[in-house]
Amino acid sequence: PCTLVLDSAVGYVMEKVDFVLSGAEGVVENGGIINKIGTYQIAMIARALKRPFYVAAESYKFARLFPLNQSDLPETRDEQTPLKPAANKPFPAKLAIDNPTADYTPPAYITLLFTDLGILTPSAVSDELIKLYY
Repeated sequence: PCTLVLDSAVGYVMEKVDFVLSGAEGVVENGGIINKIGTYQIAMIARALKRPFYVAAESYKFARLFPLNQSDLPETRDEQTPLKPAANKPFPAKLAIDNPTADYTPPAYITLLFTDLGILTPSAVSDELIKLYY
């Protein structure tokens, strides 16, 4: 059986799971992934509790990018979709809002990637990128 878990409840249920399976918006050169916000924290919890973290992604999502941390990701949030405060009360004027849409999960947190090219370790992604682009 498979269970969908609310991302804020991952820490609570992780001890009950056998493994984590995630998709990816992109797979970068070092074998890390870029995905919806919250993927990195799920991978961190999985690693802390010694659960495998698998990624399913097609090879067309492989990208010649090499982010080192979260700040290396391009911002993708549309300015036309701002956060809305609860109860229609405005946010305080000096409140800074940081609401990213994606995060970077380093390869150290990823057990294997399941792709149309086969099952890869994160370190094998760069070899596959070389084959795809050269």
